[in-house]
Parts: sequence; C-alpha cells; structure tokens
Amino acid sequence: MSRGAENVEDRVRVVIAEDSVLLREGLTRLLTDRGHDVVAGVGDGEALVKTVAELAAVGELPDVVVADVRMPPTHTDEGVRASVQLRAAHPGLGVLVLSQYVEEQYATELLAGSSHGVGYLLKDRVAEVREFVDAVVRVAKGGTALDPEVVAQLLGRSRKQDVLTGLTPREREVLGLMAEGRTNSAIAARLVVSHGAVEKHVSNIFQKLGLSPSDGDHRRVLAVLTYLNS
Repeated sequence: MSRGAENVEDRVRVVIAEDSVLLREGLTRLLTDRGHDVVAGVGDGEALVKTVAELAAVGELPDVVVADVRMPPTHTDEGVRASVQLRAAHPGLGVLVLSQYVEEQYATELLAGSSHGVGYLLKDRVAEVREFVDAVVRVAKGGTALDPEVVAQLLGRSRKQDVLTGLTPREREVLGLMAEGRTNSAIAARLVVSHGAVEKHVSNIFQKLGLSPSDGDHRRVLAVLTYLNS
C-alpha cells in the first residue's frame, strides 16, 4: 500500500533511466510507494532524451529525471551526456544522476551548468530510502543533492587549487553540508550548534568567496561551485 507523499505539494513526476531492469523496477516501487508518480522508465540515454521530449511535447514535462551515469551502448557516460542535454533543452527539469562511485569529471560536467535542480548521488545511497526520496523531491523542486563523498572529493581538489584557503575548518564543514543540499536548520542539527551560528558561518563563506547579496538564493550553490570555474 502506498504511504503517499507527506504533503500533496511534495508529490513529483519522475522519469527513471537505468539499464538494470531490477534496479529500475526497484526505484519505481520505492518512489511510487511514497506517493510519487513514475511516468516512464527507460534503459539508455537515447531513450531518455526521446521520452522526455515526447512528454514535453504534450505538456507533461516531468519534474525530475533519475539517471544512471553509465548506460548502453558503451556504458561510459551516456547518462551524464543525456542529462546535460536535457538540462540545456529544459532548464526547469531537475536531474539526479546515480553512480557506482565518484567520477569527478562527470560530476563537474553536470554541475558546470545551471545551479538549480541538480543532484549526484552514489547508488549506495538508494538504500537510505528516506534520504534518497528527499533528494529526489529536493532536486525536482530546484534544489541540490550532492553525495557527501562527491562533496569531499571535489572540495578536496578545490583546496589544492587554493580556492577555499580563506575558510576555517568549520566553514568548510558547513560548506560541505550546504553542498549536500541541507538547509541551515538541518546543518545546525547535524553539527549540534545554534541556527544563528550556522547563519554566521554561511555569511562568512559568502563574504570570503566574494558572493554579494545581489546573487540572491543562488549564493548557496555558487559557494560550492566557485572552485569549478577557477
């Protein structure tokens, strides 16, 4: 029996692209059991692009695509290339890619475009059902969802590039949690500090990275992506 989305407004429409039929069916069941609509499931990047185009043509563009990084025919980067193509054609479409392990090149390629509605998770996270479903919904609604391992590797590389040397260890920790898509309240709970303390750290991060108030809500993501353009 479906549990239903916690709120009607949280219900999202999803297209799943995964060549493993077993995993594709598992993801479909996982999402539908929680009240979301899986409107299509495909097994390769070409079918993904075609399916989304067909849905868009009849005014039924999904809220988010969940795609494996590696799919037929070469099992290299078909999922990422299809995702980048879809984001360019449909800026309002959320894209969450799943990977067996962290592939910096693909993560960077995906994150180098628009800062809204993007996610990169390791497949192991699917086992953490609530967090995975929350990530799908967050990306569908224009937020970000980056796996902690992805954040750790990318931020580790950025430190070598001296982009974040002005940040304190605590500010780097806050930035990493921001990159995972967590709100200030969630960060405060994770670090066991006050909401005000988190706000101060976030403000310091923006200031040290040269992100002015005019950047608006984009600053949270830009703070994480700054090093990508360095």
